[in-house]
Amino acid sequence: MKKQILLILSIVISTLSFSQSNISFGGRVGLSSAGIRGNAVNNLNSLLDFGNGMITTRNVTGFFGGTYVTIPLDNTISIEPAVYYSQKGYELKGQLNLKGMDFLGANAKAQLLSQYIDVPVLLKANLGGLQLFAGPQFSYLAHADLKTTAGILGINLLNSKIDATGQFNRWDAGVIGGIGYQFANGINLMASYDYGLSKMDANKSISAYNNSVKIGLGIKF
Repeated sequence: MKKQILLILSIVISTLSFSQSNISFGGRVGLSSAGIRGNAVNNLNSLLDFGNGMITTRNVTGFFGGTYVTIPLDNTISIEPAVYYSQKGYELKGQLNLKGMDFLGANAKAQLLSQYIDVPVLLKANLGGLQLFAGPQFSYLAHADLKTTAGILGINLLNSKIDATGQFNRWDAGVIGGIGYQFANGINLMASYDYGLSKMDANKSISAYNNSVKIGLGIKF
């Protein structure tokens, strides 16, 4: 993974040397709907016990923000490396309990809240303001918390937070595809889908992968 990141950076630096006069910079913030593809339940089996009831999963809403560089190759095609802070995770709901605690409830909820540093390198086509883009993304997991809550009739019976960083693969690789629009005043809009390719668990033995939908607002300086 580290060798792949160094290779991508070397390509970007080489491209910079040929396009210095036309390089532009920008910032972008937005919201994401993040979840997992594959086996979400077993991905936390070392921290949670599961009952015989139904466990459902759903996405969590997060924030992302950072900076990007646009490196034109011609009037239409450009390369856009970026660095973003990105919140990801997922939610489990159903009959579960936290290991080491004698609580079991059908209405319990566990949220995985992860903080990543994402480094996408996108190939972008600008078609009169309309933008289409795709490319690889490499990510580093900075921190992950598992928050478990449960209650009955509005009474909170369980509210616990555990550092779950060690349960997960620190490095993630994936691909991104999306669409955007660049306005003449420098403001741009984008929507993308992140498709993770690396197994999330620390042992890389469970078929569970990050994925998210992002909507962002940016400004080109």
